[in-house]
Amino acid sequence: MPDWWHDCGNALYLADGASLPDHVLASLQLFPVRDVLVAVGSHLEWLTSLLVGGDGATVFIGRECALTAGELYCGAGSQIVLHGPLVATRSAIVDARNGGSIVAEPDQLWAADVYIATDDMHRLEDRRTGERINPYGAHIRLGRHVWLCRDAVVTGHVEIGDGAVVGMRSMVRGQKVPPHTVAAGSPARIVREDVDWSLDDLP
Repeated sequence: MPDWWHDCGNALYLADGASLPDHVLASLQLFPVRDVLVAVGSHLEWLTSLLVGGDGATVFIGRECALTAGELYCGAGSQIVLHGPLVATRSAIVDARNGGSIVAEPDQLWAADVYIATDDMHRLEDRRTGERINPYGAHIRLGRHVWLCRDAVVTGHVEIGDGAVVGMRSMVRGQKVPPHTVAAGSPARIVREDVDWSLDDLP
């Protein structure tokens, strides 16, 4: 990273064996940010982008994280914390902004085109009261051993419990998904309780 980046109080840490592609390192230099912390513990050769869009952002990617064609965005005062092992098969988008946070505990499986975002990036308000009615800078927490199926959307204040599954093309928005349940639909609802899932595809 160039001297100006470090002179602004920013820090980039790579664990032994960890790496970021050259184009991702270049993208970290796009915005004149301050007091940003980026810590990477995985070899992220297939990461598409990592953009930091404001001061005081924190991005932590632990060991054994695979984000094939993944895109990460972290805004001012926001946090992305991904604990490994985590496998995102293709094109996951993780977007924390407006002081929000996205925290994923270990043992995640995200199928293709998963979208996780703290808010909608634009204001939607009640015309009569002026009150904002869509999420702003929300906090998202994914428990251990969570499976997000293809095209799943997780946005707003969300808590997904350990061992839970979010079904294909489902949207969890401002909801709590209890542990060991299957949530499906848009908006998502609990369709099965007391489940466990495995990476092994057995009868």
